[in-house]
Amino acid sequence: MTSTALKDRLQQARVGVIGGSGLYAIDGLEDVSEVVLETPFGKPSDAFRIGRLHGVDVVFLARHGRGHHLLPTEVPYRANIWGMRSLQVGWLISVSAVGSLREQLKPRDMVVPEQFIDRTMQRPASFFGQGCVAHVSLADPFCAQLSNLLASAAEAAMPAGQTLHRGGTYLCMEGPAFSTKAESELYRSWGCDVIGMTNHTEARLAREAEIAYASLSMVTDYDCWHSDHDAVSVDMVIANLHANAAATGPILKGVMEALKADRPESPAHSALADALMTRPETVPAATREALDLFTSPYWGAFRNPAG
Repeated sequence: MTSTALKDRLQQARVGVIGGSGLYAIDGLEDVSEVVLETPFGKPSDAFRIGRLHGVDVVFLARHGRGHHLLPTEVPYRANIWGMRSLQVGWLISVSAVGSLREQLKPRDMVVPEQFIDRTMQRPASFFGQGCVAHVSLADPFCAQLSNLLASAAEAAMPAGQTLHRGGTYLCMEGPAFSTKAESELYRSWGCDVIGMTNHTEARLAREAEIAYASLSMVTDYDCWHSDHDAVSVDMVIANLHANAAATGPILKGVMEALKADRPESPAHSALADALMTRPETVPAATREALDLFTSPYWGAFRNPAG
């Protein structure tokens, strides 16, 4: 992809928001239309809601579906991210609940993490395979530019008594059960700061889809390691998410205003430039067709000879 083509793509790009537990809609989204997509990777979690938020074109998706009916393992991550890219999303913000593995990360604080450790085992985590190999760089799994915009907006909008923390490592577990005490202590010994069940899979796929990704991780509990606090429960998570809900709108407003003023180019936006290993002429037609949304800037648009 040429630099001119990339700049043109970003000028037209939308901002995506994926809402996790407790966030099934965005307040203030205007001129809303719903788009139901079928993708080469199945059905997404829900209809995509497209609208305007503070003057910016936005695409919203409820990760677990409206009504929260999808387990973390059941979320169709590939369909969700393919759908976001097909709707011209260039920057993607995840709003998610996490547990804290550190004393200083208190319930109702928020974290914009910068690293991952992946402990998932039962979900597809790549678009590639089936005759096509790509190896994207995931050394820095979150987009630094988008994370900085998100953290700055969050710092400016945090309610009194709550703190925004920049950086840290997110441990992504399979779920749906919460951690054992032994696991929680193990993850602390690894240097992890927060624990959740979804973000790593999204970030990895977003990188393959050449979408910049950042996470607003809302602390709801101390997992189960802290002797002075109860072990995490659903009631605890929901109560603290509701308490944080009031801050979500102002934070997103700050992000949209920043993106309206500057549409930052990210290394993520050209992640496939040096990642595609297989010669295009050897890739099976069905695979070429499924991946064409991502590979066409490098290989040209695919035309199936079978029609």
